[in-house]
Amino acid sequence: MKLAGKTAQVTGSDSGIGQQIAIAFAREGADVLVHYYADEAEARMVDAGGGT
Repeated sequence: MKLAGKTAQVTGSDSGIGQQIAIAFAREGADVLVHYYADEAEARMVDAGGGT
């Protein structure tokens, strides 16, 4: 899956399957809009996985 140049919004991306989807999209080159409840650490996990 090649997602370079694409933008994805993943709701519920602070944990569970939403988090794993956000990380997978980021690894494939997508810019990911992360929606999280209250903990910035989860958002940083996606960023560390290759997101921007």
